[in-house]
Amino acid sequence: MINFKGTALSLHPLFVIVMLASVVTGRFLELLTLFIIVFIHELGHAAAAAAMGFKVRAIQMLPFGGVAVIEDDGRMTAWKEIVIALSGPLQNAIMIGLALCCRWAGWGDEAMLAYIIQGNVMIALFNLLPILPLDGGKVLQALISLIAPYHATLVWTSRAGICGSLLMIAYGLAPLSSGGGIRLNLLMIGLFLAYSNFEDHRNVPYRFLRFLVQRSEIYERNLERLGPAQPIVADSAKPLSDIMRLFKREKYHLIYVMGGPGRLLAVVPEQHVISSYFASNGPP
Repeated sequence: MINFKGTALSLHPLFVIVMLASVVTGRFLELLTLFIIVFIHELGHAAAAAAMGFKVRAIQMLPFGGVAVIEDDGRMTAWKEIVIALSGPLQNAIMIGLALCCRWAGWGDEAMLAYIIQGNVMIALFNLLPILPLDGGKVLQALISLIAPYHATLVWTSRAGICGSLLMIAYGLAPLSSGGGIRLNLLMIGLFLAYSNFEDHRNVPYRFLRFLVQRSEIYERNLERLGPAQPIVADSAKPLSDIMRLFKREKYHLIYVMGGPGRLLAVVPEQHVISSYFASNGPP
């Protein structure tokens, strides 16, 4: 592991094994090229996040790609998340453009330039699949959070990720039906993504709890940015956890507590609901 200006750069042990295996099989140059492409892709995420004032905790190179670990201190908005997510594929588009310019000018090896273009296209398109934790999955989650409550956003994006990864696994196994060999790379990536999204779905309560904890910082620093309060009408007997599940990511809420048809008991700001909930020590 290397630490560069507070950002940890690390290689997964299995990735190192794959690199060593490529030396034995004579594919080291091709794999090194893909490694550099993926690393530049992740640098795009990291640079965009740093430019917006977020701390980049780590860049990790995994057997099936890379990940930039960005610290969300409650200031991350949906549109910032979308910009950061798309900054990775943008680097692939730039590299494709540079390779095409080199090909047009007659610079470099034609076969290597073709490989660079193909590798960038493959990595960009793969990362734009709407499956978490891929870039497309992050964009999908951010877009859904603009219109749906945040709890529902977490649930449905993890379910979409599970469905997408299971389709990838099915596609990897499809050749078996006609007597062919499995698509091992797709199968392994699909299994990894399926496991990741099953874990995300299982951890939705804890991810939502973190969202609620960060709301207090939003009140102090970004209340004006949240705009006019959004009303939530709730019966006085409704559990606090059910009310909070209606909270949206970038909205401030006032809860209108009703004691019956047409009978308003109180208007309560959302931070009071959250405080009361944590005081009761109940799970989200």
